[in-house]
Amino acid sequence: STISTDSLKTSLQKLECHFTWTLMKEHVGLEALEETVRDHIKFVTEYNIIDYNMLSYVCYLKNSNEEALRSLRKAEEVIQKYHPGEIARRSLVTWGNYAWIYYHMQRYEEAQTYASKVENSCKKLSSTDHGKIQLPEIDAEQGWALLRFGRNYFERAKNCFENALKSEPDNPDFNAGYALAMYRLKDCATWYGEKAAPCLEALERAVELNPKDTTILALLALELQYLNRSDEGERYIEEGLQKTPDFPLFLRHAAIFYRKKGKVDKAVEILQKALALTPNSIVLHHQLGLCYNSKIFQWKKRGCIPQNEVENLLQLANFHLKRVIDKKPVFFSAYRDLANTYALGERYEEAEEIFQEVLQRNDLPCDDKQDIYFNYGKFQYFHMKSESKAIEYYLEGLKIPKDSYGRKRCSKALETLLKQKIESGLGDATDIGTLGLVHNLNGKKQEAIKCYKKAIALDPSNEEYQNALTELQLSI
Repeated sequence: STISTDSLKTSLQKLECHFTWTLMKEHVGLEALEETVRDHIKFVTEYNIIDYNMLSYVCYLKNSNEEALRSLRKAEEVIQKYHPGEIARRSLVTWGNYAWIYYHMQRYEEAQTYASKVENSCKKLSSTDHGKIQLPEIDAEQGWALLRFGRNYFERAKNCFENALKSEPDNPDFNAGYALAMYRLKDCATWYGEKAAPCLEALERAVELNPKDTTILALLALELQYLNRSDEGERYIEEGLQKTPDFPLFLRHAAIFYRKKGKVDKAVEILQKALALTPNSIVLHHQLGLCYNSKIFQWKKRGCIPQNEVENLLQLANFHLKRVIDKKPVFFSAYRDLANTYALGERYEEAEEIFQEVLQRNDLPCDDKQDIYFNYGKFQYFHMKSESKAIEYYLEGLKIPKDSYGRKRCSKALETLLKQKIESGLGDATDIGTLGLVHNLNGKKQEAIKCYKKAIALDPSNEEYQNALTELQLSI
């Protein structure tokens, strides 16, 4: 029988699985994501079904459908081994992924078979007539998938775990996912200078329900550190090191804790141990790069910096950060970190090259772009000693209207620079006019008008300030 592909597609779109959760591949580095999931499978047995389902989707995105099917067969094995009494309930996402992959392989009969399997199981499992089904573990699985796809998905992930918790408020896994989503959202908000919901309570509850989960334990420690309760935090890190000394996911967070505490050598030691266990982890390479950057900075602060020591640290930082960029080209902050490291080591040409390379990327999100402009301006000011170029690039960042931490930093750097110049009597009409523009871009219209009037008094023939002033006065 020929299956109508239109009606098949319609029934596929109703399935709850990775193919219907709008997970966009441009938001991740596929290679890096695949490594992450494979490492997770190696070290965390209780999430294997979720990981194999995720892996099947990643393989599909990489155009390896046969490999994707292999992952789904692995998921089925795990379900049969651990949940022999609930095979249908536990297999809905796996079967949905099967249906989609067969559909993309144009094997429509098999796709239809799996779509029907899901439909029939939902009818059996459902108490309602139309067979719609809300299973908390499917919400949670969607939450875990969203967390893997990066910051654009954290809000949705949080909502998924909230839904799952409505049915099972004391489920340790759902609480862990919810706490992780809250922590990630807070992390992002801090970075973008936004207000964030506190996540301490969610982390404490997750740790209480699941004391064996040292990943959540480490995040609790990092949150306490952020709240200036570092000593409390360190006790949790030490407890985690006792419980899971060879668990890379925990070790990575422990290393971040020590790096932020200024114990960089200890952080490096922990990261090298974790890297020996999961040699392809992008996050570990990034963290090592940051540690070597910190070490160069510490040497410079002491003022006595042996050149061979710097060269060595530069090479190490370069090696690890290059790995990050190669495996995950959308890890934009790694470009910034690499450029800043070159600048610290006085390798200005290389720094310039990296800044240019990332600024020319057409997939650079606004907030990342503002952050890079801020760092590039700082590079021009402190390393290249060019005040005019610094002002130019801070302005570029400020002109992008998106509110972010990078934009705030550009704005602050500009105001400080221009005010210093003007107050010391070295400022000319251009500096005062530029300060007017800064106020204007920040929506401080009265202050902008004052600056433009002063600039015009100093340079009456300047049409740019005249026009800006007229426009402002009309808009009030």
